[in-house]
Amino acid sequence: MILKSLRLTHFKNHTKSHFEFEERINCVLGKNGKGKTNLLDAIYYLSFTKSAVGSQDKLTISHDQQAFTLFGTYENLTIALQFEKGKVKTLKIDGQEPDRLSDVIGKVPLVIVLPDDTSMIKEGSEERRKFFDGALAQFDNEYLKALLQYNKLLKQRNSLLKQEDGRKVNVQLLDTYDDQLIPLALTISNKRREMQEVFLPFLEKNYADLHEGGEKPALNFKSHVDNSFKEKFKANVQKDQIMQRTLLGSHKDDFEFMLDGELIKKFGSQGQQKTFIIALKLALYDFLKEQTGKKPLLLLDDIFDKLDDSRIHLLVSLLLDNNRFQQIFITDARKDRSKEFFKKASKVKFLILN
Repeated sequence: MILKSLRLTHFKNHTKSHFEFEERINCVLGKNGKGKTNLLDAIYYLSFTKSAVGSQDKLTISHDQQAFTLFGTYENLTIALQFEKGKVKTLKIDGQEPDRLSDVIGKVPLVIVLPDDTSMIKEGSEERRKFFDGALAQFDNEYLKALLQYNKLLKQRNSLLKQEDGRKVNVQLLDTYDDQLIPLALTISNKRREMQEVFLPFLEKNYADLHEGGEKPALNFKSHVDNSFKEKFKANVQKDQIMQRTLLGSHKDDFEFMLDGELIKKFGSQGQQKTFIIALKLALYDFLKEQTGKKPLLLLDDIFDKLDDSRIHLLVSLLLDNNRFQQIFITDARKDRSKEFFKKASKVKFLILN
């Protein structure tokens, strides 16, 4: 995929900005606070209709404005997104509004690497689930539908359990939710389990490309959603009522990140954790390329920070591979560094934000 141009209106600190992009490497350079990450976030918005950095839609609008608009022109389609305070987001693909905002997911496969991505290692299971859910959603529309429906039903079920402190729950309504949740949980967790097996070789290869120490990464998928899940779920209803929330299900799945058989969260150094995350994201790039037949957009935000020189040079050599990668966006506060790294690239554009 290639993003030819992007127009931003009242999006964060971009009051009115228009960018034309190179089809291979685009280095977005400038001091901190000039809008480099915001530009990448705008590109991400067009693929997922939400912020990559967790910004609420209303906080994404420029100060003292009522709405933001994004318009992206790709090699074979256009995507327009608008959000106005007090109204719902509107999306147009080639000028037409889809039935659902989520219909745009997968149109432009995308992988983003952010400075805070190590939170996937350090924090709870939700961040790791989001990563793999985002991967599956970009090529498996049925998975995305099942996940959205599951999350909706889970919210409704938890709301029901909270009524009257869980003591006078409408059992018939609870059964209605359960009969829908159980098959969805089985679909979701089985898909995640399958992905873990298929994804691992991509992770192993990319970690080896970035680190010459011979360490071996692994993924350990943990879930109580199995062939006996229906019985366990039904037997747990009383505990759910006491705790006023759903204690079992796909929302409790986890992907443990391992290095040489040990939890990287506990035993990995800062450098190992950073390398693991970058390898994970590059593995996602290769995985999506194989699944979709498209080369995703690759967005790298402050990628060179916190990496030692040897890993930086290994990474740059990978990014210069024209056969493997297509369009890349890289932000860097140090202009001279990126200009030196990519001076020999055949197709590179340096965008200076002042």
